[in-house]
Amino acid sequence: MSISLNTAQFRHLSMNTRFPFKYGIASMTSLPHVFLCVEVDFSGKIVKGISSEGLPPKWFTKNPDTTFEEDLPEMITVLSTALDFSKKIRADTIFEFWVELYEVQGRWAKEENIPPLLAHLGSSLVERALIDAFCRASKKSFHEVLRKNDLGIRLGYFYDELKGSQPADWLPDKPLNQIIARHTVGLGDPLLGSEITKKDRCQDGLPQALDEVIDEYNITHFKIKICGEIETDLPRLESIATLLKSKIEDFKFTLDGNEQFSSISEFQVHWEKLKENALLNSFLNEDNLLFVEQPLHRDFALNDDVVHEINNWDECPAMIIDESDGELISLNRALELGYRGTSHKNCKGVFKGIANACKIQFNRENKEGKWIMSGEDLANVGPVALLNDLTVMSSLGVNHVERNGHHYFSGLSMYDKDLQKKICLAHPDLYSFGQLDFPSLIIKNGLISLDSLTKSAFGCGLEIDDENIKKFGDLGMVPENWKS
Repeated sequence: MSISLNTAQFRHLSMNTRFPFKYGIASMTSLPHVFLCVEVDFSGKIVKGISSEGLPPKWFTKNPDTTFEEDLPEMITVLSTALDFSKKIRADTIFEFWVELYEVQGRWAKEENIPPLLAHLGSSLVERALIDAFCRASKKSFHEVLRKNDLGIRLGYFYDELKGSQPADWLPDKPLNQIIARHTVGLGDPLLGSEITKKDRCQDGLPQALDEVIDEYNITHFKIKICGEIETDLPRLESIATLLKSKIEDFKFTLDGNEQFSSISEFQVHWEKLKENALLNSFLNEDNLLFVEQPLHRDFALNDDVVHEINNWDECPAMIIDESDGELISLNRALELGYRGTSHKNCKGVFKGIANACKIQFNRENKEGKWIMSGEDLANVGPVALLNDLTVMSSLGVNHVERNGHHYFSGLSMYDKDLQKKICLAHPDLYSFGQLDFPSLIIKNGLISLDSLTKSAFGCGLEIDDENIKKFGDLGMVPENWKS
């Protein structure tokens, strides 16, 4: 088969949060959401595909000295450059198309001094649109084409120990039909509804405070962010621990270090101060804590001295990388240093995530220890990005995934009412109007249903026709002078 890009267009839509999402050094109140709509030529057969991504502040790069408005042009350039490269590629498989794009984008980024995590946001957006088009062309679900390796994935490209094997050798036989929602507790999120002032109360009908979220969705899994300052983290974690213990008999959580530390020893000091508190000592035990995510800044997380500091810390909690997972070699490097795994986000690459999940399963079968492939969020919303992401998680067998796009944004309220209704018809298990003026994500007993996703192409069951495409947003790339 000969695969090439026939036509492509960007669209963009501005989205405002319900209340500020505070993480790391950022406080997000709005962002531009980018759609990539393509027509792919499969040996003369032209099929549409779509992908999308929100562009959040201070995640792909984390420079405290620049504003988001100053960072945005580079993000736009990364996306546009990847598409330009894609127009010149012709390949036999979707995977080989991606390999050529990934490598040329990587060389360009290195010359321009653009970090890999940001650079491959561009290649991953194209990758997802191609996968969507391929699934639609073949009239198969993502899981089907993954199991049969119709995408042509060569695992040996990533890991020597996986050479000659197929994704189906390592991944689940069937996709998950439901997934546990791991709710994000942002640095500024209110914990109790009774403490929200009238001025700060959202009027959209969705839960806002942590106790309201637990009551509404019966959430049992959480991702708790810390800021790295003991004077702030200790009392806030005490409050969270008290709340969770009072409302949930059996809860689990992950701790997000948000790159707040420069060394393992610095994080160890912080951790041990937290553990000196009797309440937090029991709260942070292995019965509740699943793992710690990215405690070290990406500039230090994969340094040589990390392995010695982890080995010398007898009671070191299981840690994974997230923002440091910018290159194809990052997970291997992290495992060598003593980390227990990595996260998957589609913005870091679908094929890369598949290979990493296979590597983690290889370790589980061949090495002792706790090996982790987690699912983390980047404020994903439907009807494209979130559904793509959940679909991949389902096929990788990641049974609990951080979800926060539905919490920080008002469901699908940013879209045309006709499009909202079409999304609900295509995914009645995933979105519903309920008692609201807009559809919101359905979470029952802490679970998100994946049934309609696993029966769709790449998760999104909408027809990608001209009428629907126009309703995704304004034609063209986000303007460089976009203001939040």
